[in-house]
Amino acid sequence: MTAIPPPGPKKLGLVIDLDTCVGCHACAVNCKEWNTSGHSGPLTDFGAYQDHPDGVWLNRVHTYEAGTGADSRTVHFPRSCLHCEDPPCVTVCPTGASYKRAEDGIVLVNADICIGCKLCSWACPYGAREFDADQGVMRKCTLCIDRIYNTNLPEHERLPACVNTCPARARHFGDLGDPNSAVSKLVAERGGFDLMPEQGTKPVNKYLPPRRRPAPTAQAESCRPTTGNSVLRWIDRVLSR
Repeated sequence: MTAIPPPGPKKLGLVIDLDTCVGCHACAVNCKEWNTSGHSGPLTDFGAYQDHPDGVWLNRVHTYEAGTGADSRTVHFPRSCLHCEDPPCVTVCPTGASYKRAEDGIVLVNADICIGCKLCSWACPYGAREFDADQGVMRKCTLCIDRIYNTNLPEHERLPACVNTCPARARHFGDLGDPNSAVSKLVAERGGFDLMPEQGTKPVNKYLPPRRRPAPTAQAESCRPTTGNSVLRWIDRVLSR
């Protein structure tokens, strides 16, 4: 089975702010566009314009309703490979196609030697692997390795496609192995957390929790309608969330 290299000082990854993500799916669309012709391309589609479209997406956004009553809110949850420090998808790979880079911690798939056995997708507790049935190989997020190291691009564009396109600035990229990096400081300030830490995979990517809503002020409460059409009162409650 494939060995995991000793952890290095550099750990490139994403920090995703669940408070500011608006669920627009721009990250998923731009990821698909860039990677279709990039390191993991092509990303095939099946029946893209039919009743039941399917295909390979390296980044997906799920939406949940969390909380109850006045504390309820909609949370948009982007999901992709977390580039774990101890990735089970690597250690189960029988050909070495799934591997972790020592120099920056990025987990990749070598499609040339992938046999499509799907062991890595079964081992991944996050469901972050995508099987390309057309090519017969596994695909996954590469952190846009062909962008972040591309010296032909302006320096400000050397970011993963999902980060570069996010209109709400909910996605951040950097070296999480450096405690003084902007992403590490953001995690420390906002209480960033690992997804499913009980799995012991030590994901590099972090999530920032939604902020608590401030209690309504007396002035704001006085502006709310107390009488009149019940539909308007309902709309007011919804828009005040």
